[in-house]
Amino acid sequence: MDLFDLKAYDYSLPPELVAQTPLPQRDASRLMVVDRASRSISHRAFADLPEVLRDGDLLVLNDSRVIPARLRARRISGGAVEVLLVEEVGPGLWSAMVRPGRRARKGERLYLDEVEIEVQEVLPDGLRVVRFPREDVLSLLEERGEVPLPPYIKDYGGPPDRYQTVYGRALGSVAAPTAGLHFTEELLDKLKARGVLVRCVTLHVGPGTFRPVESPDIRVHRMHRERFFVPGETASAIEGVKAKGGRVVAVGTTVVRVLEHCGLFGFEERWRETDLFIYPGFEFKVVDAMITNFHMPRSTLLMLVCAFGGYELVMRAYAEAISCRYRFLSFGDAMILV
Repeated sequence: MDLFDLKAYDYSLPPELVAQTPLPQRDASRLMVVDRASRSISHRAFADLPEVLRDGDLLVLNDSRVIPARLRARRISGGAVEVLLVEEVGPGLWSAMVRPGRRARKGERLYLDEVEIEVQEVLPDGLRVVRFPREDVLSLLEERGEVPLPPYIKDYGGPPDRYQTVYGRALGSVAAPTAGLHFTEELLDKLKARGVLVRCVTLHVGPGTFRPVESPDIRVHRMHRERFFVPGETASAIEGVKAKGGRVVAVGTTVVRVLEHCGLFGFEERWRETDLFIYPGFEFKVVDAMITNFHMPRSTLLMLVCAFGGYELVMRAYAEAISCRYRFLSFGDAMILV
């Protein structure tokens, strides 16, 4: 099997297994436990996580919070247009995806009732730079914006906070770091009582997380750049746990990418960017275990999981998840690879 061939990461995902709503209780989701050493697969509930982790382990969370980045505006002609903000690039200036975008040219004005949004620039990747008449755009988003849901979730009408983690603090993502959606405050307290350390990093998830891999050779694919921050106390905790033989447990692919970027380039307590693409053949330096959801076929997320768990074991786990009717994607069940 050529693990650089995009087709290696294809599998048939039954549409009915794509979870359209979250479970009533966050930690009621199922947890598949994949042991890399014994190559065994077992099945638990996510609420059992304190029994899976050990005293002295370090759980690293991504505390980024999803901003209500979707705005429904109108052209001067009255036509509807959707503006999905991606990143602040200056006072009152944001890069954005505009749909339909073909006619969103430089100088065009879009209207959110009385608020005028001007297209300032068309970027090479198709994004637009848009200017708002006020610099406190986040407060405008809190008033008028909607939390953007992934395109495979149709007509979700539940509470918006179910697409946020309970510990999310730093506004900046346009998609949730979904491995963290399973945690409750009570579960985190049980983990701490068990002797598990809990620390955070911040990586603001961009819309590129949904961008498909199109090149037949996955090595040609270029990842989107995302901003991240690692507090000094998190870096110190990682060093301390490693010195004592404990495990660094990353919650989600975003945390894996942050920690392994730092494994390559060093830990620094400042905002940085990463476009690290992890696929089989990558040598992990920091992460010892990871918690993640079940991902789309042909996605960079699945490639990362295969790099960590081993291609054959991970694809066997996915086949078993389908056979056992696990729920997939953002609102779905979880897997821990130890």
